[in-house]
Amino acid sequence: MLRGMATVSYFADDHAAAQAWYTEFLGIEPYFHRPGYAEFRLGDYQHELGLIDRKYAPAGADTPGGEIVYWHVDDLEATVARLHELGAKEYEPITERGPGFVTASVVDPFGNVLGVMTNVHYLSVLTGRS
Repeated sequence: MLRGMATVSYFADDHAAAQAWYTEFLGIEPYFHRPGYAEFRLGDYQHELGLIDRKYAPAGADTPGGEIVYWHVDDLEATVARLHELGAKEYEPITERGPGFVTASVVDPFGNVLGVMTNVHYLSVLTGRS
């Protein structure tokens, strides 16, 4: 059974540049790194975002595969604006999916799709309401 997200991995040809870009966007340094790998712990549940040198990517990981991981954010418009300011390109515009569910996604400068959203279920689980 799935128990929770452990690590989301993004690949980059220029690992050092990706680490610098995500450090700038997230406002924190990776808590763990070694040559070709850096990992950030993020948010309320300390989920992991791993940056991996593309030379270690499995076959087929060089293009988006259809899945998007959405990170909950408190201010979707400001987050999307900041991503664009840092050079990310729109993949999907801000889109309301239903009451309390609004998503957007961008392609980072390294070719990875980064999804962001506001999500009332995330907030209700966080506060102990279901």
